[in-house]
Amino acid sequence: MTNPCSFVVALANETATANLIADLALLVGAGDVITLSGDLGAGKTSAARALIRYLADDPTIEVPSPTFTLAQSYDLPAFSLIHADLYRINDASELEEIGLSPLPEGVVALIEWPERASDAMPADRIDIALSHRPALGSTARAAEITGHGKAAAQVARLDGLRQFLTGAGFIDAKRQRMPGDASTRSYARLYQDDQAVILMNSPRRPDGPAIYDGKSYSAAVHLAEDVKPFVAIDKGLRERGLSAPAIHHADLDAGFLITEDFGRESFVEGEPPGPVTERYEAATDTLAALHREPLPGALLLAPALAYPIPDFDIEAMLVEIGLMIEWYLPDCGASPPDHARDEFVRQWRELLGKTDALPKTWVLRDFHSPNLIWLAERSGVQKVGIIDFQDAVLGPAAYDLVSLLQDARIDVPEQLELALLTRYIKARHASDNAFDPAGFAESYAIMSAQRNTRLLGTFARLNRRDGKPQYLRHQPRIWTYLTRSLAHPVMARLRGWYEAHVPPPQS
Repeated sequence: MTNPCSFVVALANETATANLIADLALLVGAGDVITLSGDLGAGKTSAARALIRYLADDPTIEVPSPTFTLAQSYDLPAFSLIHADLYRINDASELEEIGLSPLPEGVVALIEWPERASDAMPADRIDIALSHRPALGSTARAAEITGHGKAAAQVARLDGLRQFLTGAGFIDAKRQRMPGDASTRSYARLYQDDQAVILMNSPRRPDGPAIYDGKSYSAAVHLAEDVKPFVAIDKGLRERGLSAPAIHHADLDAGFLITEDFGRESFVEGEPPGPVTERYEAATDTLAALHREPLPGALLLAPALAYPIPDFDIEAMLVEIGLMIEWYLPDCGASPPDHARDEFVRQWRELLGKTDALPKTWVLRDFHSPNLIWLAERSGVQKVGIIDFQDAVLGPAAYDLVSLLQDARIDVPEQLELALLTRYIKARHASDNAFDPAGFAESYAIMSAQRNTRLLGTFARLNRRDGKPQYLRHQPRIWTYLTRSLAHPVMARLRGWYEAHVPPPQS
């Protein structure tokens, strides 16, 4: 059994309590249990209110004490939360009546007065014991945070995060929640002295099962397993005159960064959101500028430490493509026979051989609207702020252009896609007479089919494995993009396979 992990924090006032709770919020997720104990007036409900308001990103949301209702539910952006008060419970047997035994799956449980049903508290939990500190002031408190079982690692990380913020001089900064992504990373905006910066919590990616020739999925497809690739690629982009965020403070081993805040100016507008043409043109020009010159296969991370950029090889792309077979097709009730699956891999291997033979460049991998910030005060390609590139690999130049022009989360009209594809080709050809427009268009079609095939599987997996059904709404759009790419002559044989074996998404 894992030994508990514990540390104590002095809290001078409610602001300090709110900051501690915001830091904890960066590290919790669906299924976690947090208990709040202490005497009457110790601040349990204030701490609970701070957590709920932070996670809701709404400082005005009503958070009544559940002393009389016993339990109150909240549907928050990232997950559901139950706030319970057990003060009026006589023993653990009463928890079943209020829906807390067993605890609902997939929610965060925030429980005040856990000692009233201590036998029913799960082995994996975070305990926060609050106590008065009158010698330090009438509003002063102390919090002893203890992680039991699997939660011990979360509490150890919380302690490390607090030490990092103290060392960087931001322990007293105001925190504001930022939406996360499909990864294990989480973010907060920090405000201090009229300055805003971004806190990135990037824990080392846990290895999954070794089911891809002895490798986990992340290792097989070369996803970043810690924060070091982000720092290396960030440095490389900035050295080439592009707008990646400056890194102010870093703990590379722990995976904590404080970076420049590019603000909130998006590349999309309207309802439903659509591309801002001027900004998409600038992003297209940014890729053309980046791809214009040969780029190194390794970057200096520290004076004596080089970071080799992984090769986005055929095997990695095939593993990604396989997500459609593993996750999407079962959701559609489709199960191609073994010989059809073998033919699928053979055809894809042949197509990917064409792109693998092309000159390779940096593939930032998720170069699309959620990861681009418009920096109006800058000029040229520096107007395009790039914030997500830790999974960068060496691969075909067409891949990132596909990411941009076939945005998985918004509709890019086909007319605009073709106009920007032409814009990119003209820019590349103007700087290199040897650039092959027809060959690039073929590579673009192959990379489009590869990426969108993978996304159908990825979004199905996020729903079924990770409990994130919101990604399913993007599948019809992905299908539209995939259909476009399969219309290219180079995809003719594979198009027949998809027509025979891949149903469209269920609406």
